[in-house]
Amino acid sequence: MEKEANSWDAKQSEDYYGLRRWGGGHFSADEKGFVCAHPAGDGRRIQLMEVIEEAMESGLKPPMTIRIQDLLRHRVELLAGAFANAIEGEKYAGRYRGVFPIKVNQLREVVEEIRDAGEPLGFGLEAGSKPELLIALALSEKAGSLLICNGYKDPAYIRLALLGTQLGREVILVVEQPSEADAIIKVAQEIGVTPKLGIRLKLHSNGEGKWKNSSGDDAKFGLSISEVMTVLKKLQKARLSDALKLIHFHIGSQVTDILAIKRAVVEAARYYCELRKLGHPIQYLDVGGGLGIDYDGSRSNFESSMNYSLPEYARDVVFNIKKVCEQAEVPEPDILSESGRALVAPHSVLVLEVVDRIAKVPEGPLPRKTKRTNHVIKDLLYTLEESKKHSQLERFHDAQQKRAEAESLFTHGYLDLKNTAIAEELYWRICDDIRQNLKRDGYIPEELEDLDTLLAEQYVCNFSVFQSLLDHWALGQLFPVAPLHRLQEEPTTEATLVDITCDSDGKIAKFTDLEDVRPTLRLHPVEPGKPYYLGVFLVGAYQDIMGDLHNLFGRVNEVHVFLEDDEENGFYIEETIDGFSTNEILDLIQYKESDLMRRMKTQIDTAIKNDTVKPREGVRLLNLFSEQLKAKTYLDTSSSKTRTRRNKAR
Repeated sequence: MEKEANSWDAKQSEDYYGLRRWGGGHFSADEKGFVCAHPAGDGRRIQLMEVIEEAMESGLKPPMTIRIQDLLRHRVELLAGAFANAIEGEKYAGRYRGVFPIKVNQLREVVEEIRDAGEPLGFGLEAGSKPELLIALALSEKAGSLLICNGYKDPAYIRLALLGTQLGREVILVVEQPSEADAIIKVAQEIGVTPKLGIRLKLHSNGEGKWKNSSGDDAKFGLSISEVMTVLKKLQKARLSDALKLIHFHIGSQVTDILAIKRAVVEAARYYCELRKLGHPIQYLDVGGGLGIDYDGSRSNFESSMNYSLPEYARDVVFNIKKVCEQAEVPEPDILSESGRALVAPHSVLVLEVVDRIAKVPEGPLPRKTKRTNHVIKDLLYTLEESKKHSQLERFHDAQQKRAEAESLFTHGYLDLKNTAIAEELYWRICDDIRQNLKRDGYIPEELEDLDTLLAEQYVCNFSVFQSLLDHWALGQLFPVAPLHRLQEEPTTEATLVDITCDSDGKIAKFTDLEDVRPTLRLHPVEPGKPYYLGVFLVGAYQDIMGDLHNLFGRVNEVHVFLEDDEENGFYIEETIDGFSTNEILDLIQYKESDLMRRMKTQIDTAIKNDTVKPREGVRLLNLFSEQLKAKTYLDTSSSKTRTRRNKAR
């Protein structure tokens, strides 16, 4: 039987939500309308709804983060493979080694997976603080493990780094401020260890995107040309000129334009050649981070995209370093990169459950018109019912006028609350009717182009933007959002997402699109009593660790998934981590469970003594308080049904 011309299928949803564009081959929709992950690039897949169902059977509920662990390994292999192909294609004499900057995602499960995947490929770790350095040292268990030390350094930081050197690790201390050279020299002499050193350059070349000011004259880190020469003199005086093994630059995270990367690489390669000519045996040219993620799938230089591919990035880095070195007749260095976002962003999916909706357009029968009906209500009913007698733009203007008139009459005491509410409802009904007529007509006047946004519903999701998507709130970072099921159904409801925090900024009202930023996203109508799950994708970089405790919601539940061919559904959950309970969150801000219980018991005992609460009821109230102290911080939707709230006053 042939498919109807106007039918909808999962492929159309896949295109609308951009799964294949921004997914990089890692995500798709199956024929039954479920989102699937492809962690290894070999055809095997994991249906995310099956992961959610299995996690819920073990007691975990959304909001939850699904970590697709095999995707971390796959991203490491893709990055290393891209550079291997570029080096072979350009006949480059040096080799490539990557280091993972721990700051991008410090979670043990993430760092260990990348370390294990990267060890055979020469990957190492990068630390930017003492706590990160402690992690990196403990996880660098093999002789020769590469460890890059960035960030501000005090004597304790330097001693820790040199401890790694004493243990046979390849630890490189990167000088980021002139004063650090003095501190490193002093500590190294005290300990009697010869350090391996690097220099971070403050390039003239700027990056592109939100973090373009990470380089240039006003950059926070890095040495200017004159400061480089000063540091070289200090090393020479300390007889450590041969200790300089690396030069490093960083032009910002999420660099959107490949031309910015080319300019920076050429400039840094010139530094390398000049320093080699001065006699410093530099082994590594570290091109830093900045390798982007195409969050919207547009392959453009927009802030949430990138106008280059991973293979193009690797080829341009290799080609430009080789070209500069050939011109200067200097040996080609080994290449390091500190790509973090590009490795970890795709592996993490935030799962949200829609628990409520806020709609403007009312449902149900129209109010009946009588002789006593107010003239404003009569006029609005006429505008609604006689839709073919006037243009849609004229109807819109009439409705706006009558709504304003109703508000004025109410303010001055000539229209009661009930009739004002009816006028409000009729206004939204008219707007919705105009929208439906415009879709049939095909022509939309400019003034009416934003009707979808005006009429958009708000889907209330059980999560906190400030905890789980901090970059969306703080930086305007766009993350792809898509339903995890029902993709074989046509989405018909224009919506934005709001969280459960008591903050008007707790919302997602900007969505990825090919040509611009969408103010709404088409989703499926919420069916009462049936769960509706959304996925926020590419959230594995920075979001986990930078979350905010606004409203004290805390870390969400977590599920770690691995491919497994022997399992019927092709995966197994290797580990689950409970999100924060209320008492854990309260303890972080110095509220002890025992003290809160004591205070509440005192109040209940007083109420019992005053005979305002019966003893049996007092015990029940105290038990309720105790239970909620141990409960999870997010909404418990296990027994609730999705409700519909409307902006009306009657």
